[in-house]
Amino acid sequence: ADSLPAILLAVLIGHLLWFAGIHGAAIVSGMLQMFWLTNLGMNQQALAQGAPLPHIFMEAFWTFFIVVGGSGATMGLVFCYLRSRSAHLRSIGRLSVVPSLFNINEPVIFGMPIMLNPILAIPFIITPLVTGSIGYFATAAGFAGKAVVMVPWTTSPLINAWLSTAGSMGAVVTQLICIVVAVLIYLPFVKIASRRADAAQRQADNQQTANPV
Repeated sequence: ADSLPAILLAVLIGHLLWFAGIHGAAIVSGMLQMFWLTNLGMNQQALAQGAPLPHIFMEAFWTFFIVVGGSGATMGLVFCYLRSRSAHLRSIGRLSVVPSLFNINEPVIFGMPIMLNPILAIPFIITPLVTGSIGYFATAAGFAGKAVVMVPWTTSPLINAWLSTAGSMGAVVTQLICIVVAVLIYLPFVKIASRRADAAQRQADNQQTANPV
């Protein structure tokens, strides 16, 4: 459960379930909880003994690299919404920005929505696979520290990376890189969604003009 293929498989399953309308994070995290707790305990034991930390994958890694801002690494999506030309998407972004800081993204998930949305589903699935890989390689290379502390999943990004790793600036920098990468992945898809939202709004306005109440 600590290898990159196993991590990416868990990420893929969880986000495909989200796309199908099922709370993938709750299902996958519930299944992985015993592995996460075991890995965290072994890291804490190794830290107490002054030995190298053996494990990468645990709930903290999932929270601050894979689902930063919520499932789908949607903090990047919120930033894209805030800069969108579509008034509808900007409104979703404004409503979502504060919850996103605490890794709560239901306003984003249901506001567009992402579920059963073939445009936004692509980056929603791809982004956490990419950010998870970045986090894994950075941690395996020793740049980002491994987690030794369990913090609440609602702890804000950057702060959670710092606390979970007992002060690893490498983990903080890696998480920041993941957020930037998430923005870059989501951006072209948000532009497409913005154009479609504007077209739908114009069509609705035209119908209202043609058929006044």
